[in-house]
Amino acid sequence: MTEEFAGAPGAVRASDRTAVTTAPDLVDEAVRARPATALRPYVAWYSGYRQRGLPPALHRGLPSPYLTFIVTLDEPLTMAGHPDPAQPPGRFATLLGGLHTAPALISHDGRQSGIQVAVHPLAARALFGLPAGELAELDVPAEAVLGAVAERLQEAVREARTWPERFAALDGALLRLAHPSGRVPPEVLRAWDALRRSGGALPVAALAEETGWSGRHLQDRFRRETGLTPKAAARVIRFDRARRLLAAPGPAPRLAELAVRCGYFDQAHLAREFRTLAGCAPTVWLAEEGADEAKFRNVQGGAAGPGSEWEA
Repeated sequence: MTEEFAGAPGAVRASDRTAVTTAPDLVDEAVRARPATALRPYVAWYSGYRQRGLPPALHRGLPSPYLTFIVTLDEPLTMAGHPDPAQPPGRFATLLGGLHTAPALISHDGRQSGIQVAVHPLAARALFGLPAGELAELDVPAEAVLGAVAERLQEAVREARTWPERFAALDGALLRLAHPSGRVPPEVLRAWDALRRSGGALPVAALAEETGWSGRHLQDRFRRETGLTPKAAARVIRFDRARRLLAAPGPAPRLAELAVRCGYFDQAHLAREFRTLAGCAPTVWLAEEGADEAKFRNVQGGAAGPGSEWEA
């Protein structure tokens, strides 16, 4: 491991959630952890996963308020479908995905392994040197954005022997990439923060009033930085909250109650949004990829709550 990707000095690693299943021909590991303290304004969490000996599966990567950055370990990530249907299927050693309003489709043959990094969208300039708007609805190899840095990062993560060591390698690499950017307009920061705090319930007119911009100007600048309009971002934030509550441990909430809690007009509205953003009904998604602990291993799967908000 090169010095460039050594672990962050003094970093304390504690997993928020760990699940390991062992059997003679079965490997099934999932470890979720928070990044080093200095990275938390940019990154919400790390999710490590490693599976062997499981049935082949197809997983939906759902829209969320975070960019997706994946570094694979033993085999590439197979994308059977992207949020933009015009983008052809492919295999990725590393992947950087923007905010999206349609599901991605990820397949595996019983084996998959890697680490997913949940990146705050307004941190894209600081970590990747470009606004998240340039990645909207796209999945690209991370090396297309980061160059050889992405390849060296993957090598460092692969050389690590344990999950804490892999997360420490990510800490070190991302800390070296992180350069606070003053190019994100403070009005967009305020609008994004207001949307997250409201759970996606704040009307666009109220956001524009809070920023002092016209609705059209806010829409243009917000989309440039995040890849979504304020209205689309509100839909994704509201949906992300609903699907996490739906998959939380314990008895599943009634859909009518969930709709009211998350700001939908009614259960029918919730169902329509689920079909649009997830590609299936809430009950279908819950049965296929919901609260069952074993399903946590899927990329973009976990049902844990959101991390800390992005800070200017």
